[in-house]
This record gives sequence, structure tokens and C-alpha cells, in this order.
Amino acid sequence: MGPALPARRQTPRHGPRRLIAEGQHPLAEGRKPKGPTFEAAAGALIEAKRPGWRNAEHAAQWGSTLKTYVYPKLGDLDVKTIDTAAVLDVLRPIWSTKPETASRVRQRVEAVLDDAVAIGARSGDNPARWRGHLDHLLPKPSRVRAVEHHAALDHREAPAFVADLAKREGVATRALLFLILTAARSGEVRGMTWGEMDREAQVWTVPPARMKGGHRVPLVPAALDLLGEPGAADALVFPSPTKAGAPLSDMTLTAVLKRMGRGDLTAHGFRSTFRDRAGETTAHPREVIEAALAHRLKDRAEAAYARGDLFVKRRALMAEWSSHILGGW
Repeated sequence: MGPALPARRQTPRHGPRRLIAEGQHPLAEGRKPKGPTFEAAAGALIEAKRPGWRNAEHAAQWGSTLKTYVYPKLGDLDVKTIDTAAVLDVLRPIWSTKPETASRVRQRVEAVLDDAVAIGARSGDNPARWRGHLDHLLPKPSRVRAVEHHAALDHREAPAFVADLAKREGVATRALLFLILTAARSGEVRGMTWGEMDREAQVWTVPPARMKGGHRVPLVPAALDLLGEPGAADALVFPSPTKAGAPLSDMTLTAVLKRMGRGDLTAHGFRSTFRDRAGETTAHPREVIEAALAHRLKDRAEAAYARGDLFVKRRALMAEWSSHILGGW
């Protein structure tokens, strides 16, 4: 008999060779998180905080900003592996272009990672903290925000733009028209409920729960016409057409602008259009214009004497504004 053949080499039960034999990549296995992913940790934190938030929109905003700016880069990572470089990879692309959003994103990432420490899913310093850490690596948000400009429509083009917008249909279109007519902020319009409306008095009252100090907004007839049939007091006036009980997202209004071929504009920019037109072409006092925008007077002495909200004068201002922008309707 000849020499015995060597024993056949078996594929190891563990290790990279077995993974390759099974059609898997060994490095991919190593990347799988052993603890909760950032997305899972964020979802758990949102659900834990939801009962304490004053309105559903806050939870929606949390989820929306994380889904848009954070999950694509950090969502699948184990929370304990997230470091400063990973956080900066999320923040740097939007820190100068969208400073207000970037600041909120940073705060929310910090909150998720703090919660991960609290439940024992990670340890050590928080790489998203601002004071004593990111403040050395990024410019202060206040300095960036001071030079931020929202893309705004020239007020002379507003009548033609509104005429084009009014030809379109949909909840988002009506919300954007209402936003333009009232010079209100996007979040205030998207979170508006029927209980905040007084059709007879033609007033929309944004409560302190949704806006610091609250705010009364005079409504012109065209704005009232956009509201449709009233619903329950706590029902949204402009609800999401795809998610029951949820408000429209800010991106939905942006999508309307993009479909119009005006992706260069932002919903917030129409407040600047209103401000430019009122300041440059009307005789309305500055304090009335600022009150219409719900801006607080920076001069403390002036603010101390401004006890009213100039509502009657603001109604006249908004009537003039609507007359201007509806000229091409």
C-alpha cells in the first residue's frame, strides 16, 4: 500500500475563512454593531420623551432632522463607536449653509449620545458636546447665523409668483399661500390647529405652547378662503396627506417650490420678501412691520414702552400686503 493521503483540510468553524466559504465578507461582519445603533437609540429616546413634549410636531421635527442629516452617516453605527470625527462629518456640510438646523442637529445628536451613556450603551465624553469641545472646532452658531440669508423672492416678482402658485392644488400649496399671506414662519403654519382660528374675528392666535409669548395674526379674506371647512379644535389645518395626524414637513413646502422651478427659494425667505416690500415701498412704521413678523424689539427702552401688539395697525399692513401680492391672481 502506498503512503496514506493527508487528511482533508476542513473549513474552520469560525473566522474569516468560514465567512468567505459562506459567501460573506469578513470585514462586513466586523462592522456589525454589537450594541444599539444610533438610529435605534434615537428612536427609543424620542418615544421616551414624547409624552413630555407639548405637541406632536416636536417629535416629528426630531425624527425629520435626524432622518435627513444624521441617519445616512451615523444611523447604522453602534452608539459606542461614534467619535468626534463622525459627528463633524454630519455637521460640517450644513454648519455654514444651514446654521440653525445644524445647531438643532448637534443638540439632538448630543442628547441621543447622552442617553446612550445613561443606559450604559457607551461611556466617556460626549463627542457632540459644544462647550469645551466642538466650540474649538466649529465657529459659533451666532456668528454664522448673523450672516445667514434665506433665499428670498424680489417683492416686485411676488404677484406673478403667487398667481402661478395659486394655479396649483394640494395641501402644501395652500399652506405655502397662507404662509405668504400672513408672513408667518413655516413651523407655525404647519402646526396650526383649528382651535387657534377665530373666523368671525378674522384672527389666528399662535399659543405660547407653540411660540414663546404667543402671537396674534390678522387674517385677510384670501387667507381665510384657503382654510376650507373647519375640523376638531385639536386637528391640524394643513395635515400631512400621507401620514394621518402628522403635520406637513418643511421639505414638503420646499418640494412645491422645486416643482415650480424655484428651488432657489425657501419658504422662510418670503418673510424677507414681505419685510423688504413693507420697508422700501410703504409708510408703515418699523415697529409695526417688526410686530407683524413677531420680532421682539432689540432696544430694551423701546420695548419697555411697547406694551400692545399694534394689532389694528398690523391688520392694515397685512391688507396692503395681500393687495400687492394678489394683484396678479
